[in-house]
Amino acid sequence: MTTVRGKILISGGSGLIGSALCPLLAANGYQITRLVRRRSSEEGGISWDAEKPLAPGSVSGFDAVIHLAGETIVGRWTKEKKTAIRNSRVLGTKNLAEAVSRAPQRPQVFISASAIGYYGDRGEEVLREGSPSGTGFLPEVCREWEAATKPAADAGIRTLQMRFGVVLSAAGGALAKMLTPFRLGLGGRIGNGRQWWSWVDLQDVVGAILYVIKNSSLCGPVNVVSPNPVTNAEFTKTLASVLSRPAIFPIPAFAARIAFGEMADELFMASQRVEPARLLASGYVFQQIDLEGCLRNILRT
Repeated sequence: MTTVRGKILISGGSGLIGSALCPLLAANGYQITRLVRRRSSEEGGISWDAEKPLAPGSVSGFDAVIHLAGETIVGRWTKEKKTAIRNSRVLGTKNLAEAVSRAPQRPQVFISASAIGYYGDRGEEVLREGSPSGTGFLPEVCREWEAATKPAADAGIRTLQMRFGVVLSAAGGALAKMLTPFRLGLGGRIGNGRQWWSWVDLQDVVGAILYVIKNSSLCGPVNVVSPNPVTNAEFTKTLASVLSRPAIFPIPAFAARIAFGEMADELFMASQRVEPARLLASGYVFQQIDLEGCLRNILRT
């Protein structure tokens, strides 16, 4: 019989990260309960609306709460889309943090997703957790998103904001969307390709979350990126090489802006050279630090 190491409440359990995290937590002996957006057939699931307050009693008795839910940022950023992106993150985090802060039995740790979009477009600057936030829509959202965890921290709960980089997986995210054009030989750099892409393998994302649950010395913002970021030109060249295809069809900046609008500048062409300083200093050992090896492992080439 497996010993239960603790009870964990998780939102966004069906997303890219959550789908990989839940089996890992279960394999490590944790009992998982999911927050679900509507009534679910899943036994033990807790129904919630991210934009409405939660009853503190409904989130009581968990050892850890992991908050991953949020509207996808992919898509043209209309006024309505930007409102959905902001509200799903800021209101959802605020409501959950306030509920756990008033729960009769509060968790030991509250982990909230965030993103390296916090830093904005920073060129060649090396960015660590103490670096200031940037300007633009994504930095604004990330600042509000992280600030929304304050009720949990004020209640004495160890609170972390996990700033995820470009998460690599064939199951979803940026890499999955790039595979078809690159396999057809139609891939290439975006803009001048000099912008830094701070990538991270999905297995290191979930590994880092499991690590911070156990490591009580960590709190506050934590960058979750590989120690070896690459430029967009290097990323696309490496992906093409792994797929044994050319990468000779660059996407000019103006074309990216026509296709994706504001999102192109803040997501695809922003340069973020991020270092996972706090994870490294605490002793976390990354499973994938080399981009080519990571891609070959994901794509099994």
